[in-house]
Amino acid sequence: MARETREGETRVAMVPELVGKLTSLGYEVAVEPGAGVGSLHDDQEYVDAGAVVTESALEGATLVVSVSPLDTPTVRRLDEGTATMSFLPVNQSLDLVADLRDCGLTSFAMELVPRISRAQSMDALSSQALVAGYRCAIVAAGMLRRFFPLNMTAAGTVPPAEVVVLGAGVAGLQAIATAKRLGAVVKAYDVRAAAAEEIRSMGAQSIDLELETLEGAGGYAREMTEDRAARQRELLTPYIAAADALITTAAVPGRTAPMLVTAAMVEQMGPGSVVVDLAAETGGNVEGSVPGQVVKVGNAQVWGGANVPGQMPGPASRLYAQNIVNLVTLMTAQGEGGTAFAPDFDDEIVAGCCVTHGREVRHEPTRTALEGPPVEPVETSEGGTL
Repeated sequence: MARETREGETRVAMVPELVGKLTSLGYEVAVEPGAGVGSLHDDQEYVDAGAVVTESALEGATLVVSVSPLDTPTVRRLDEGTATMSFLPVNQSLDLVADLRDCGLTSFAMELVPRISRAQSMDALSSQALVAGYRCAIVAAGMLRRFFPLNMTAAGTVPPAEVVVLGAGVAGLQAIATAKRLGAVVKAYDVRAAAAEEIRSMGAQSIDLELETLEGAGGYAREMTEDRAARQRELLTPYIAAADALITTAAVPGRTAPMLVTAAMVEQMGPGSVVVDLAAETGGNVEGSVPGQVVKVGNAQVWGGANVPGQMPGPASRLYAQNIVNLVTLMTAQGEGGTAFAPDFDDEIVAGCCVTHGREVRHEPTRTALEGPPVEPVETSEGGTL
């Protein structure tokens, strides 16, 4: 397991309590010193769990796991044929993908695990979104200078806070559930038809704008036209203006987050109101949000999320490590010679999350972005092809 090199990354790809699951499969687990410090796991915990802690952990490794992608110097010192498993935002990492290909490494991107039933236990996007959604609600409650729940006292009644959540995927539903548990009145909106029932199942009110739904592939929403986006913003404005706290969670992996809320909409919110934009790092759902900062827009404080799962490194690391274990188990073959890391590239899950293998880019959209579309053969006058 590699030590994380991304600034501010506190998560770790393997936690001590799950090391035994890998050793029971027949693997030797080697960990770089200090790899677990950010998630409050010291080296001795890994040793006690059966791992070897050494600066040479990556030398001769069959598989290197991490949260963030390995940096270029690390990639270039790995042996040809080594496999890597991490988050790997391919659209923003084309140079790194080229290095992985040219160094003969097999790479798997956790965000490319297909969203199918069989792969749910390996879906790291969902596990990290769960953490981020919870964190968003806690941030909103902490920043809002009033109670979330209704309070009835001898001195009078304090009404509950009103929270609006935009986006009802894994993160949004967790934000809704957490805000409800804290006692707020919650309203939520999502462009997908199936989301309305999921919102209501959490005890929240589903906002119905009477617009066409936008179902996309893999459970995500498809992109909307600018006309529809403008109409949606117009219809959402009174709900946002009345909210004490707004939480936005809409994102599409590999693409810029949709801008759902303009600065003018935020300016209609009341004094002391709070906006939490989970998607700030990928473009932002809220105009003016800044990743890792709190900015003032009108009367509202706008909190821009930055590596939000990493703000709760303990549970985030535990869930991510379990995703890794499940994916590694799928790629493990047991035979007379013992355990072998043997990915079956005919398997839908393995093929879906593989980016490079055998000095080729296997992920079609990334290959096209990196190498251009394939050239069609042209027939010559002599009957040959070029």
